[in-house]
Amino acid sequence: MSATRLIRDSAVTRWDDSVDVLILGFGCAGGSAAIEARRGGARVMIVERSSAPGGSSALSGGVIYCGGGTAIQRACGFEDSVEAMRAYLMASTGACPNEDKIDLYCRESAAHFDWMVSLGIPFKPSYWPHNYEPTTDDCLYYSGSEECAPFNQIARPAPRGHTVQAEGSCMGGGVMMRVIADVAVREGVEVLTDANCRALITSDDGSIIGAQVRCDGETRHIRARGGVVIATGGFIMNREMVARVASSALHTSPLGNPFDDGSGILLGEAAGGATANMHAAIYSCPVLNPPNLICGILLNERGQRFLPEDVNHKRLGEHTVLRQDGRIYLLVDSEVFEKPVGSRPIVATGDTPEELEDELGWPRGSIGATLQVYNDHARNGHDPLFGKKAKFIKPLDVAPYAVFDCGIEATGVYYSFTLGGLRTLPTGEVLTAEGNVLPGLYAIGRATSGLSAQSGGSSGLQLAEGTFFGRLTGRTIAAALHL
Repeated sequence: MSATRLIRDSAVTRWDDSVDVLILGFGCAGGSAAIEARRGGARVMIVERSSAPGGSSALSGGVIYCGGGTAIQRACGFEDSVEAMRAYLMASTGACPNEDKIDLYCRESAAHFDWMVSLGIPFKPSYWPHNYEPTTDDCLYYSGSEECAPFNQIARPAPRGHTVQAEGSCMGGGVMMRVIADVAVREGVEVLTDANCRALITSDDGSIIGAQVRCDGETRHIRARGGVVIATGGFIMNREMVARVASSALHTSPLGNPFDDGSGILLGEAAGGATANMHAAIYSCPVLNPPNLICGILLNERGQRFLPEDVNHKRLGEHTVLRQDGRIYLLVDSEVFEKPVGSRPIVATGDTPEELEDELGWPRGSIGATLQVYNDHARNGHDPLFGKKAKFIKPLDVAPYAVFDCGIEATGVYYSFTLGGLRTLPTGEVLTAEGNVLPGLYAIGRATSGLSAQSGGSSGLQLAEGTFFGRLTGRTIAAALHL
């Protein structure tokens, strides 16, 4: 237990303020919790370390993973069900997903999307027919691997990535956060910026009753009658912490804001909170761009295919980092050949597989055997080994051939952010190692272990769970105060 992160109320000589709900962090999770708690009648204060709201949420593309029959899905002519969404998420979010959170989110996902629309967050009722984030202001797309094997055999596919309307790729997060911040402030949420929580304050019975905050060069002690909510983000920027618990992410570039340093997770641990899935991270590697390159085949260092090439780039990134030591290659023929976006050096060319193998220094037959099996089935439009979709299947038999290096060192486009954090109930209460509720302490967003236990197969889950469980936590605290 760290004395610098947890202090007794007996050591507090003066309380500088008292609120009903004190939220640490003003990203999408903290903002959503604040809005709902305020609407429940609570006096709410947010403490934000930077000079303005936003956090990593504002830096994101603004993709929200929603399904089960949202208004946008229906407007674009797609059918979806809670059961199909649940089956896909249970199969695609790692070996031990949080079933309770997934069940609840799937049941209420469509209603949650309506809530986001009610705030004034813009979504255009349009479909983007690609498996990567829209570069236009379009909304709905397949942000995961729902159409890809093996998931298309587990659940009926439906596009569930809802992108906030904004012209250009990776612009929607800023739009979303401006709306959330405006609504929160308009409804009376108090905000302290350039303020840092230094410690949680505990009573004699172990309940969290407030926080010590450093702001404007002064130390303030703020009482929180209903509870303190940790919404401070993940820890990808704390490279020592990453090295200790999620070392695979060290091989990639960190994706987040400078304050994604695990400070909130460490506060929760000091108070007695348990963590889960601290090893887990999202690995993003958009190497198959332009999309025609999906018609090629990805190889590991043994010349073998290892997954269908049409999967979401985060699923590809996870397989590459965790299962292929960060080294993968793309084989194309002259008909598929296209100059990739960004650095993808050509490391072998030739008119035959044998020439490629010799140039790479790989055993004879390694590429040849893989290519023969692939082409034999591709001539009939099938990929029985990995199930790549027919529109991306063509025989690779028009020489010359080329092999691109799509690995971590060669491309520089692999990014990661952490998924592990404090263990919580769906309603936000932080749990101890024994599974007991830690009174007065809540956590939401990337400071917690949420819907994904490991897999990064779908974009938009982090903003979805941050806003959804943030809302639920805000309502829960306000209701418990009986305001």
